[in-house]
Amino acid sequence: MVDFDRIEKMIAAVPPALALRAGLELGIFTRLGGGAQTADSLGAALDVDPDRLSRLLYALASIDLLEVVDGRFRNGAEASAFLDASRSTYRGGDHALLRELWGADLLTADSLRQNRPAALHDFSEAGREEAAAFSRMLAPGGVIFGRHLAQAMDLSATGSAIDIGGGAGTILVGLRERWPRISATLMELPTVAAAAPDILLEYGAGDVVVEEGDITLAPSAGRHDLAILKAVVQVLPPDKARSAILNAARCLNAGGEIAIAGWGVVDDGRLSPPEGVFLNLTFLNLYRHGEAYTEGQYRAWMTEAGFHDISRSSLADGSTLFRARLAG
Repeated sequence: MVDFDRIEKMIAAVPPALALRAGLELGIFTRLGGGAQTADSLGAALDVDPDRLSRLLYALASIDLLEVVDGRFRNGAEASAFLDASRSTYRGGDHALLRELWGADLLTADSLRQNRPAALHDFSEAGREEAAAFSRMLAPGGVIFGRHLAQAMDLSATGSAIDIGGGAGTILVGLRERWPRISATLMELPTVAAAAPDILLEYGAGDVVVEEGDITLAPSAGRHDLAILKAVVQVLPPDKARSAILNAARCLNAGGEIAIAGWGVVDDGRLSPPEGVFLNLTFLNLYRHGEAYTEGQYRAWMTEAGFHDISRSSLADGSTLFRARLAG
């Protein structure tokens, strides 16, 4: 017998996620990292009305992200471990990006009716200010991803790495926390590359070389031991996705390694994993041609580019990682 219970659970999952995002945007979990506070003291620190803020605090407590005792709120175990930005295990750096993605998700029906992305985002046509704002929004999440990648890979023999299409290049910041001797290069489109040095300086990474370029047209001017493409292939049409991987191979020294990562990957049956399946809908609203490509497509492009020992795994954040090497 079927009933409405499963559909109700799907609908009920949305408000808690939105409350979590609001808490991240306000910095509530980071403020509470210093100890328990009342709604009055926290409201004063955040410059928001405490009575209105208390509604959010109690909502977060109801889903165990906060604990409340005698009117004083403190982080729950999960919030303390993952939502306090002062901790190295912080996982909330993409909260600003979530506003963009979730806002786009609400437009799926519009995108289909209009036969075009209703929330179009085009990196190649972005102005300098828009590119800088978007890169800055992605920067905290880039550091976190770089840490995950650094933990997943043994880079003790890696002398140089290039982050291709990496926005502000903060993936390299996270990567070099664990592997500080790696020399780092960021390759980005001109408008994004123009904004990167200032953001990198804010993260203490003024030594990162910033190179203007379009990986779908040509490789980097230099050669490196590691090429990183995070959330790049998935925003491109198939012919340019193929070209990006072919040119990434040409950025590498003999025996060099490629790391292609992101949420935009689906199994060949296109029904799993759910993150890739539903992100494919998000792409429908953001990009004219990008999509969550299948594992088989990635493997075919990588094989054509000369890579071998291709592997697929999951990083600590659940995103997909493809790794492979060129012949030595």
